[in-house]
Amino acid sequence: MAAFHERLRTLRIENKVMAKDVAALLGITYRNYQHYENGKVEPNISGLITLANFFDVSLDYLIGRTDNPDSHKS
Repeated sequence: MAAFHERLRTLRIENKVMAKDVAALLGITYRNYQHYENGKVEPNISGLITLANFFDVSLDYLIGRTDNPDSHKS
């Protein structure tokens, strides 16, 4: 299973969203968002929830606990 930062980058690219736009959604700087995708920093729980909702995936998928992005849609 992929690590959080790998999954985040993949989701962003697959959804054709620019990193600066995800940073704005989270209310953080572009540089801080880059740290997320590089695996240097991880978001707090509210940031994780925002990302999961934005990409319409489960938290478990986002953080790499499952490979099923739709596990929240049961």
